Amino acid sequence: SADGVCVFKCLVNRSTEYCRVGKQSVLITLGYKSALLQFKSQVEYNAFSNALKVCGSQKKEKSVFSQRTDEASAVQYFQFYGCLSQQQNMMQDFVRTATYHRAILQNHMDFKDKVVLDVGCGSGILSFFAVQAGARKVYAVEASSMARYAELLVRSNNLSDKITVLFGKIEEVSLPENVDVVISEPMGYMLFNERMLESYLHSKKWLKSNGMMFPTYSDIHMAPFSDEHLYMEHYSRANFWYQECFYGVNLFSLRNAAVDEYFQQPIVDTFDVKILMARTVKYTVNFLEADEEDLHRVEIPFIFQMMQSGLIHGLAFWFDVAFVGSQVTVWLSTAPTEPLTHWYQVRCLLQTPLFAKEGETLSGKVLFVANKRQSYDIQIMAMVDQTGLKSGNVLDLKNPFFR
Repeated sequence: SADGVCVFKCLVNRSTEYCRVGKQSVLITLGYKSALLQFKSQVEYNAFSNALKVCGSQKKEKSVFSQRTDEASAVQYFQFYGCLSQQQNMMQDFVRTATYHRAILQNHMDFKDKVVLDVGCGSGILSFFAVQAGARKVYAVEASSMARYAELLVRSNNLSDKITVLFGKIEEVSLPENVDVVISEPMGYMLFNERMLESYLHSKKWLKSNGMMFPTYSDIHMAPFSDEHLYMEHYSRANFWYQECFYGVNLFSLRNAAVDEYFQQPIVDTFDVKILMARTVKYTVNFLEADEEDLHRVEIPFIFQMMQSGLIHGLAFWFDVAFVGSQVTVWLSTAPTEPLTHWYQVRCLLQTPLFAKEGETLSGKVLFVANKRQSYDIQIMAMVDQTGLKSGNVLDLKNPFFR
């Protein structure tokens, strides 16, 4: 102002979008909002315009997220989570939402008068839970267009003094202070899909040295299964390409490629635990201790003691997460013995089934290798130790089959 008082302040960078309006005005986009700036003189306008040009000419450093993610994948990902229908799908998962609510409210002493960071807040539902538990301030970070809806919910619930929505990726936003607790729902199919766990771990740069994370750690479980019907069903899907006269076209030359593609798909569904042939092997990720780089390549060795004889058609996977509070530890489980969630369970077929007898051992490893499509390539290697029979598969977690 004329008195030298700052009346408007904003952060601009190389990505800031703006355009000239008239002779002495600029329309500038700030996150999901826009501001029209009108200057009193041409000199002031020129100074501001030149400042924007300088920012635009500076070399843009890629964030950790941008370095690990293809741009096309990121665009699709954030468009998906910017839809209210998808947020509703997750919020209506009673096990998911009620467990988070219970974990936060039953550990209210960990939130009372504390500063909380909600990573990938979506609609902001977890931020509201934190305020219900007594949080003094919540920073809700969301990179999709859902941020504007979260902001609307905050205002309509009269909580603008408690919850601040920050539009952007956690790898790129700046917080005004460190936080006492980080909350998030970063789990994907098979725990690791979408690579949101890495963003969750990245958020620890804002966490105080004695801070807490909700969830605190996760266990991924796996076990061999026998399901002849599922195996043959996958082959039957490929038999479409057996046709030698499909509207006059011979499709047979694509049949083998179809089999390969279908068997590369992890299968998202649920099943009866009776198909499991051995006790599970568990792999733990402690979010307080793990680094982002630890999730770039995850190798899980296994040795299963077979509890029944039969054909092993693949490995079944599910996960649990624990919220370790000072008052109580709350578990969220996606096990086939528990009520169904929107994560279901995931099964990965072997290319060739293996026969094993009761008492024999199945050994090998599962290797998750992160890719830039916000997912993982999965390699499975398995052998029946007593016979030397081997099988395996390579699967694409980005392209699951929803059964």
